[in-house]
Amino acid sequence: MAKKVKDPGFGYNSNKNAQSVLKEDGSSNVKHVNRRRNIGDLYTFFIDIKWWQFFLLIILVYTLLNIVFGLLYVAIGIEQITKPKGNFFEDFLNGFFFSAQTLTTVGYGGIAPKGITANFIAAFEAMIGLLSFSFITGMLYGRFSKPKAIIEFSKNFLIRDFKDGKALMFRLMNSRKTVMIEPEISVTLSITKEEKNGEFKRNFYKLKLEREKIMYLPTVWTIVHNINEDSPLFKYSNEEIKKLNANIYILMSYHEEFFAQKVYQINSYSFKDIEYDVKFISASSFDDLGFTVLDHDLLSEVEKLD
Repeated sequence: MAKKVKDPGFGYNSNKNAQSVLKEDGSSNVKHVNRRRNIGDLYTFFIDIKWWQFFLLIILVYTLLNIVFGLLYVAIGIEQITKPKGNFFEDFLNGFFFSAQTLTTVGYGGIAPKGITANFIAAFEAMIGLLSFSFITGMLYGRFSKPKAIIEFSKNFLIRDFKDGKALMFRLMNSRKTVMIEPEISVTLSITKEEKNGEFKRNFYKLKLEREKIMYLPTVWTIVHNINEDSPLFKYSNEEIKKLNANIYILMSYHEEFFAQKVYQINSYSFKDIEYDVKFISASSFDDLGFTVLDHDLLSEVEKLD
């Protein structure tokens, strides 16, 4: 008989149109309001944003700083750094490029501050440049050195005939070429049901797996939950399972030799994405020399059962 487990952290309360608290890639799907922010949020913001967003933000801030200081040099008199060109645009360009040289501490020597005001502004800008590039260097190091699991999960999960009954399955592999050492997985099933009072409640079940931990994983691991008398899905037919408002939440951990420490990754599946009566195609094979070949494109590929 399937036993409910205590709330793993998602909360029991729900409603008819409730979204999953996790996205499929394991990131949070919770909207925060009235959240207090602090200076420490800057670090997590720059570490977590995508690489293209990180570099785009750097370029935008760098350009904006040079525009501001370029206008400032024009405002105090461009003659304090170079000879005026007679029109605003060319004078602004001189101020902009002098600002870029000062901010990056390059200093080609073609333009130099002459007046006391220009020297004060240039000195202040040079300090901002040093602090900014120190900050960027720290963020780059933080992004590269952050321990992170990069596990590929199959886009689909299956319910199929297996042995003398049925089983729920999905697959995973390491996106890196390193071997996953002592990978361990925990899978929780969440089923949302309407109570007699009209409220919706989530019920949680820890799914018993064929294997929850292995010694190491160089290729693909197929996670299998046998739908037997002890499974919370045993009482449902395939058609009833399709109609369930349910999700699977996955916590994966292993020792990553690249970072020399334990890393974690979260993933989830919605029951709307189940495929029935199919099996996964083998993602590994052997070449002519006997080496194992792992094809990442085949992780989610399926075929009809015989």
